[in-house]
Amino acid sequence: MRERPVIGFLTDFGLDGPAAICRGVMLSIARDAQIVDISHVVRKFAISDGAYLLRAALPWLPVGTHVGVVDPGVGTSRRPVGILAARGDVLIGPDNGLLIPAAERLGGIREARLLENRDWMLPVTSATFHGRDIFAPVAAHLAVGGAFEDVGAALDPGELVRLDLPHAVASEGRLDTGVVYVDSFGNLRLDGTPADLGRAIPELAPGAALVVELPTEDARATFARTFGEVAAGALLIYQDSAGDLALGESSGDAARRLGLGVGARIGLRRA
Repeated sequence: MRERPVIGFLTDFGLDGPAAICRGVMLSIARDAQIVDISHVVRKFAISDGAYLLRAALPWLPVGTHVGVVDPGVGTSRRPVGILAARGDVLIGPDNGLLIPAAERLGGIREARLLENRDWMLPVTSATFHGRDIFAPVAAHLAVGGAFEDVGAALDPGELVRLDLPHAVASEGRLDTGVVYVDSFGNLRLDGTPADLGRAIPELAPGAALVVELPTEDARATFARTFGEVAAGALLIYQDSAGDLALGESSGDAARRLGLGVGARIGLRRA
């Protein structure tokens, strides 16, 4: 039996009609597709939030076609693109940086193409709903076996728009990093992994005290494996479920407490 195709789907559309309309378009073309709704409550217009959630989710989905729509530039000169990742997935969405972190997490970009095959789009395309008119139908055609090269002309992957996100830099005794996402609990997801922190601060064991250098004033945190290893209200640096570093408050909201958001730079060093 042929396996049912998988389509991952993420937007900032909210919980009213647009996401359901896009699913309807996909299913009208790929009737047996399994559509996995990653999120439709991405913070409005927050491309970096959508990019983080795609990067965190797609490695756990089967190889498939995935649609991302956080697209404040819809209808402008920004390009609609498809990216073929090394794992075999195809990512469909706007050329605004949304898709690239996920493609890199899936092994890197093998090929990029412009979406220009009119036969794979709805007959009329609006200026404000490319999720329905372009991205959903193109993804569905790919899901039912369409060839990636048929979506349109090849693009140089180096010319794709990339987000300016914080990057972890390890030096002797210190890791410089930054907030790449704030989750619904107020945990601050950071760029970098425990291995990066270990290069900066060798022999760092669970329970070790750290100084968190903030834009305003420094704070103390514990390097811990779980929230339950520190007292309620205490800050901790931990490895999140995606394998990256995070700064949280046990039974609390670290983002609110510290007044930090996406893009904020912080430093970590031994106390």
